Amino acid sequence: MSEKYKFHKHGLFFVTMTVVGWIDVFTRKKYADEIIKNLNYCIDNKGLEVYHFCIMSNHIHLICSAEDGEVGRIIRDFKSFTTKEIIRQIAENPYESRKEWMLYMFRYFAKGSSPKCEFQFWQHTNHPVWLESNRFMLQKTRYILNNPVKAGIVSEPEHYIYSSANPKTELKLSF
Repeated sequence: MSEKYKFHKHGLFFVTMTVVGWIDVFTRKKYADEIIKNLNYCIDNKGLEVYHFCIMSNHIHLICSAEDGEVGRIIRDFKSFTTKEIIRQIAENPYESRKEWMLYMFRYFAKGSSPKCEFQFWQHTNHPVWLESNRFMLQKTRYILNNPVKAGIVSEPEHYIYSSANPKTELKLSF
């Protein structure tokens, strides 16, 4: 793998976490709220620093760093925990009309990845991009904030509830 897409210690990164098969999980508020809750846990307890974010229907973008410089470790733990929690929520949700299909797909993507792994929720890669200049950071910030606008979900970035552009976001941002 190219050095361009690796975490290294003490960096500011643009990170994309994508659900396997681009499955639209975060169209349900319950699952997107779980992401916010778990990111806030990482902020409060693991030293994650999030400067910008956007939760789309099937992926998440972050601009983040870590107090101890170990962003990769925190993201790994976050993905592991959220996989278990969101799979559990889907399985236990009597109103989830896509339950059987989603659980089947998460099992399908887990095949061959690890004998211990029944489900795979996230794609393995995060494509961490080191934001080595202010220009690059500004470019990625604009990309994140305008993602829901470009997707046609909202007309203004601040109207999207799951974004750092929204002044009422429940995510504890590091400004």
